Amino acid sequence: MSRIQTVFQHLKADSRKALIPFITAGFPAPEMTLPLMRALVDGGADIIELGVPFSDPMADGPTIQRASETALAQGMSLRKVLDIVRSFRSENTDTPVVLMGYANPIEAMGVDTFAAAAQAAGVDGVLVVDYPPEECVNFARAAKAADLDPIFLLAPTSTEQRFTDVAAVGSGYIYYVSLKGVTGSAKIDIDEVARRIPRIREAVGMPVGVGFGIRDAQSAQRVGAVADAVVIGSRIIEEIELSPRGEEAARVAAFMREIRAALDAIPKTGVNS
Repeated sequence: MSRIQTVFQHLKADSRKALIPFITAGFPAPEMTLPLMRALVDGGADIIELGVPFSDPMADGPTIQRASETALAQGMSLRKVLDIVRSFRSENTDTPVVLMGYANPIEAMGVDTFAAAAQAAGVDGVLVVDYPPEECVNFARAAKAADLDPIFLLAPTSTEQRFTDVAAVGSGYIYYVSLKGVTGSAKIDIDEVARRIPRIREAVGMPVGVGFGIRDAQSAQRVGAVADAVVIGSRIIEEIELSPRGEEAARVAAFMREIRAALDAIPKTGVNS
């Protein structure tokens, strides 16, 4: 059982919801990524999604695009991201780390080489935005052979066939994109999410995390009431942007604690998958 699966199993036993924050590796500076990962854990993160900067991030809104551009300008690369994970893993053996990014850097490295390097660094899962499930059987196979969970996106427009495709190759959890558009682009429709989650959970047989549009404790709590996990990215990047230099980690940890408290205040009704 993977670290990700273990986390969800423990949360389910405690009737708690997973908090999955996202940050961009290398933003605001390469040396800040590890302290920010520690801050996420201190604030209550169950799983960390670590963004691999890419020059053409099609699913990311302006906030995460700015973060990627800043990181790339300072020399961040896929191999350097793996080095950061290796450093994090040397001091934290419990918190799963999911790399979130795009196919180009992985293809440039080579799928098998990447999978082996990610495993060696201590990565637990990989979410590649532009790897559709029906076209990446080989990638999913290589990931699973390296004990990595291949994680896939589902959206409001996803079909029943897409549910089936994702269930066949994915593992760990599903990332449900709560709205049409890019990250941070609109307010979330909680009622629509509540209607979709039970069917997705039934179809894929995995926990479902919801992201895009979650910006505060109130929206996190409402989403957490119907989902297994809450994913927050753009809002955390904005917190980093607004923080005075040297205070980024403390500000992020404080924000995370607000979200953690809101999720832990959800009545325990047993809706986890």
